[in-house]
Amino acid sequence: MAEDKKVITIDDVDYTEDQLSGTAKMCINHINSLDQKIGSAQFNLAQLQVGRQAFMDMLKSSLEDTPEQADVVN
Repeated sequence: MAEDKKVITIDDVDYTEDQLSGTAKMCINHINSLDQKIGSAQFNLAQLQVGRQAFMDMLKSSLEDTPEQADVVN
């Protein structure tokens, strides 16, 4: 049974793993790792933004619930 070679496409050019240098393979591994980290960071950022908005909404709601507190600030 013939072994399927992994193919990577860079700038519309296909390369098999055996055509890549050690440096090229290392770069590909780093790029893949960085892509995963970027995805994770974007996911975390979305959670943080939603959490911040939730607290901002809670703050605004609490300020609306106590109008007498607004007079103290002014």
